[in-house]
Amino acid sequence: MGSKWKNRIRTFRKYWDLLVELVKRDIKLKYRRSVLGYIWSVLNPLLIMVVMTVVFSAMFKKNIENYPIYLLTGRVLFEFMRMATQNGLKSVTNNASLLKKTYIPKYIFTLSKVTSTMIDSVFSLGAFFIVMIATRSAFHWTMLYLVVIIMQVYIFSLGLTFLLAALEVFFRDMEYIYHAFITAWMYLTPLFYPIENLPHLLQVIIKGFNPMYYYIAAFRDITLAGRMPGPRLVVGGWLWAFAALVLGLYVFQKKKDEFILHI
Repeated sequence: MGSKWKNRIRTFRKYWDLLVELVKRDIKLKYRRSVLGYIWSVLNPLLIMVVMTVVFSAMFKKNIENYPIYLLTGRVLFEFMRMATQNGLKSVTNNASLLKKTYIPKYIFTLSKVTSTMIDSVFSLGAFFIVMIATRSAFHWTMLYLVVIIMQVYIFSLGLTFLLAALEVFFRDMEYIYHAFITAWMYLTPLFYPIENLPHLLQVIIKGFNPMYYYIAAFRDITLAGRMPGPRLVVGGWLWAFAALVLGLYVFQKKKDEFILHI
């Protein structure tokens, strides 16, 4: 067991430079033909926030203090997870020609997609801080915990993406199935509405079985309430993150030798 992990670590180090180049490529390609370039990482969430605030604030502003921040804390994290998983879902199949010609650890392509999405999401936090300044929101020391929350979402997204990328090799409809699933998931996550507005049973289900609830609720605690997340959110966030990673890696590693027969 020890020698197996040593070999895996040695292989990872060997292909580290390739991983870095793939991440750089993904970030550059996203804004290659854009006039504003990386500014869109900030501008896009700002524009969406303005539209959604106008649409939903009339319904929820009485229940939610500082609705723009409430909305952004949900959207920033959910969009990070959504984009990471959707970008990485076809990370193996899209590199089929390269994988057939030379040996490259297959997980490198999936890892690069999720990592580049995380970097792009960190850029988009600029919009969040701009809105905090514009709304004269208080900056609490607890916001330092945001680094931990981002890492939790990154690990969770990575595990889920490994699972999806492996399934996509064998079931090409997975892309469309997941698109429908992620849409339903978005509406079952309290991004733009207070969870208290839902029936009690649905609240219990979301709080117990929706991983994104843990991360978003923790983000709102450190920004809107200025307090550290409770043990349930902290422990639950890590449990969901590593459960997804273990499951995703297990399926990916178990099936990776069969990929070449289906891509």
